[in-house]
Amino acid sequence: MPIPIPVPPGVPSLTVPLDGMAEVPNGTIATIVTFLECRTPPPAPGTPVDFELLAPREPGRVRALFREVGTPWLWTSRLSHSDAAITERLGTPGIAARAIRLDGRDVGLVETDARVPGAVEVVLFGFVPAAVGRGLGKPAFAAVVAEAFAQPGVERVWLHTCTLDHPRALGFYRSFGFRAIRRAIEIVPDPRLSGLMPADAAPDHPICAP
Repeated sequence: MPIPIPVPPGVPSLTVPLDGMAEVPNGTIATIVTFLECRTPPPAPGTPVDFELLAPREPGRVRALFREVGTPWLWTSRLSHSDAAITERLGTPGIAARAIRLDGRDVGLVETDARVPGAVEVVLFGFVPAAVGRGLGKPAFAAVVAEAFAQPGVERVWLHTCTLDHPRALGFYRSFGFRAIRRAIEIVPDPRLSGLMPADAAPDHPICAP
């Protein structure tokens, strides 16, 4: 039986059959989101990684790093945020955003959310294109997860990835003991059509203009 996807008021809805195909409107992008969780701390990282906390007074640095890391994967969530909104988020207790540093420059971005008692969400984790494949991912992620479990009362670390992310992302997280717990379909306006991202971003996901 087809089911509608819940959407905010005033936004067109889409009905998706439970066994079949639904056409995604041109001008949008669709992705399958997989939510994963880990309840057992993985082994401690063996290689030190240089993290630097991003201060609320640095919204431009955060946005620039988010754009560089996320453009290949069509990350959009921070690009439309104002400086004030980014500053407010970075100053929220329980939210921590950090740059991963290498050779004196920002090469990766991590954001965690510990506002829910007993759990930590890894909201963002990724590297700029030039740093991918340099052996930073495993020690950096291991450090993030170890730090999350070290917080008092934390029993669960969770995150989500999607079919727009790096093709090895899902296997990467599962190698740390994360297991898939649910999925969702996400449909959003294509940011390349609005100018939020360059038209040549994520070439493996072609634009279907309206």
